[in-house]
Parts: sequence; structure tokens; C-alpha cells
Amino acid sequence: MPFPDGDSEKDGKVLFDWLILPYTADKFFENIWEKKPFCLSRHIPNYADGLFSSKELNRILKECNVRYSVNLDVTTYQNGCRETHNIEGRAFAPVVWDYYKNGCSIRIKNPQAFSKPVWRLCATLQEHFKSMVGANVYLTPPGSQGFAPHYDDIEAFVLQLEGEKQWNIYNPRNAAETLPRFSSKNFDESEIGEPIFSKTLQAGDLLYFPRGIIHQAKSLPDTHSLHITISTYQMNTWGDFLEKLLPATLQTAIADDIEFRKGLPLQYLSCLGLQNSDKNPEMRQHFFRKISDLFLRLARMADVDAVADERAINFLHDALPPYMTPDEKSRTIQGCDVTMASPGNPVQHICDIDEKTRIRVLRKNAIRIVTAQSDANDNSVVQVYHCVQNSRIYHSEEKKSFEMDEDCAPALEHLINSYPSYVTVNSLPLRTDEDKVRYVDISLRERHLGNGEKSKNVANLNCLIMCQL
Repeated sequence: MPFPDGDSEKDGKVLFDWLILPYTADKFFENIWEKKPFCLSRHIPNYADGLFSSKELNRILKECNVRYSVNLDVTTYQNGCRETHNIEGRAFAPVVWDYYKNGCSIRIKNPQAFSKPVWRLCATLQEHFKSMVGANVYLTPPGSQGFAPHYDDIEAFVLQLEGEKQWNIYNPRNAAETLPRFSSKNFDESEIGEPIFSKTLQAGDLLYFPRGIIHQAKSLPDTHSLHITISTYQMNTWGDFLEKLLPATLQTAIADDIEFRKGLPLQYLSCLGLQNSDKNPEMRQHFFRKISDLFLRLARMADVDAVADERAINFLHDALPPYMTPDEKSRTIQGCDVTMASPGNPVQHICDIDEKTRIRVLRKNAIRIVTAQSDANDNSVVQVYHCVQNSRIYHSEEKKSFEMDEDCAPALEHLINSYPSYVTVNSLPLRTDEDKVRYVDISLRERHLGNGEKSKNVANLNCLIMCQL
């Protein structure tokens, strides 16, 4: 897998290009994305070597606190009956492998929490999609099926890692189940019709299908199957955006525009509703024209930027923390190495900042500056959200944010917009070189100011800024 270091958005695209190779991203998004299933037979068994393996699964079960239902499911699908066989507590390797030997499938629901390569894959791709990227790993014994036919609420990329698996793919049952917002129930075979294609995936092959595409898969009689499903774009639609936008816009319209506060026509119930729907009096036509006019007024008042910020905050809460290479870590306060010239005499290190020091943010899409407000002391501040200190376990911690003095926000904005380039401290849009050095100094470590108060200026930016060593 290609994991170049430098520009997180470009790196995400390079990794996505690798995922769908030899198809091109432009053709994929034009012809395939959200439209139809897509299969690539590469005939390169070692294409995804190093991402995940049954040996790695065994290591995780031995070394990590994998919990039934939380991190792992034991499942079967036999004679049209889907069952989960989870017990309580930790999933120990001998017990899980015993389930497997007795015909059960094993699903690891968040392998990115235990596997660094999967974490790096998902964290890199989320920079490309600007939406949470997750993963499940499925291990199926020979001649077995673990799940009933169903459809999902995500865009799915299935990458076969070991063995082989036969997939049956079905069209959505109706228009309402095309690109659905929620996953389906388990279907009976009689509910889904005939497959639009059947395909056996071998190691290195890729299968993509949009949300709403019904699917089921079974390993072949003479081989096990291990695959990873990479998922994204859950509840990331125009409808989800408008669901947040319209209520807030309507409240603004009611407060600011008298047209929304005027009373309804006296006779509107006499021309509307089911009993009047086949009639078309002038009053009914006038009512619909008025509704159209009010919608146009709403569109002009919509605070699209505010909803985009709200969705960005939620994305940062969902997102994995960036995977940092050793070199990247050494350029941050988290991982820089401080050596001693002699006992008690540290050599120059990352906190020794001057106006010529070159800096940048760790990842462009790991930070979001949102609306200015006033703090408890009536100082003007902005709120900054980030995912750098997130857990690798989904929503196991609260959203990560901190306040920043509003007059310092342009410096952070400059760093975000300059990414992936490093910029000198003296290029920051602050008033004096002293302010610039002080800003970055405070950003790298929490410090007390001369008046005894701890700075509010990006004390948590220590985890977001990299220095060019």
C-alpha cells in the first residue's frame, strides 16, 4: 500500500487510487460511485499484503482486550436462519478459534483500534473522503456463510485478503431503498429476487457496492475467506445537510421576516387536505404560490456555512486520530527527542522557537475553526475542534476542542490554508515578531503568562503543530 508522507489530502487520493487500481478515480466517481456495483479481478494475490491477516487476528486476540459484541461477533447463517453466538466478556483466542472450527464466522467490528496498518488506511482515506472511514474484518471457515442477505447504509469497498468468497449481488427492491439512510433487516431469499451477478473474489480482488445494494457471501467448500470491508459516507447526503439547515433557517426567518409571522388565510382548510386535493380553486393555487415564495425567502436566509461547520465538528468527533510516522512524531511536542549534552544540560529541541522556525499543522482536515463568541470574562474567542487526540475506538471519548483568542485565529487559519507547506513563524499574520514567536511558543506547550494567568491562546495546539527540524 502506498503511504506517502507530506500532503494528507493528496496522500488520501493516492491511497484511494491504489484501492481501485487499475481503474481511475475520475471514471469511478463518474460511472460507478452511488450508481452500481463494481468488481476488480486483479490476479495479484499479495496485492494487500501487510494490511491484515488471520495471523494478525490471532495476535490481536492474544494481546488485546477484544470484547464480544463490542469488538467481535460470532455468527452463523444456516437454513435461512441468522444467529449470533456471542458470550460475555473478553474474546480469548482459543475460544474464538474453537467457534471458527465449528463453522462460525468471526467479525472484528473495529480492527483499526487494534491494527496499525488498518488504522493508517482508514485515517488516510478519511482525508480524501472528508467523511468517517471505518472497517470490519470478516473471517469465514470453508463452506460457510455468516450473514443473511441485507443492504447497508454505507459505501462499501470489499478487499479480499485470504482465500476466496462467492458474492451474490442484488438490485434494490424498489426506489425507496435506493441509496437508503439506514441499513435493512435480514432478508429471506424469497424477498430479494435473482442476483444481478455472482462473483468469486480471490486474494487481491476488490468489490464495491453502494448503500442499498443487497448482498450475501459464502466461502468456497475447500478454502477459508478473510476480507476487510472499508466503509464511508454514512449519513453524508444532501438530505442530511438540509435536515440541519432548514429548522435553523426557519427560526431565523420567523424572527427576521414578517411574512413568516403573518396569519394563514381564513379559508385555507377549505381548499387543502385530502378531501380537497382533487379540486383546484384559485385559493388553493394562491396558497401554493405563497409557499413557493416563502421557500425562496428561506433559501436566501440559509446559513450554509454554519451547518457545514456543525457537520465538520461531528466528522472530527467520528474521525480516527491521524496516524503519525516516526518522523512526523519527532517533529511534534509528543514525540520529539530531547538529548543531553551533559547531565542537566539539554540540547536544542523543538520548543526553542524563533521567528525563522518553520512550522505547519499536522493534517489539514484534522482542525476546524468555528464561530466567534465571548468567554466568561467577555473576551472574544473562537472555538477550535480537532481529532488529533481522538481514541481509535469510535466515540469512546468526548469531542476535542479548545478556545483561542479571536485575534490569534488568523495565525491558525494561515497555517491551515498554507498546508502542506511549512511556513516561517515571522510569516504569521500577527502584529509583531514577538507576538508570532509567543503564539507558537504557547501553541507548543502550556505556559503561564507574566500576570499569572494561563494562556487561552491554543494551549492544546501543542498536538497540532509540526516543526521542520
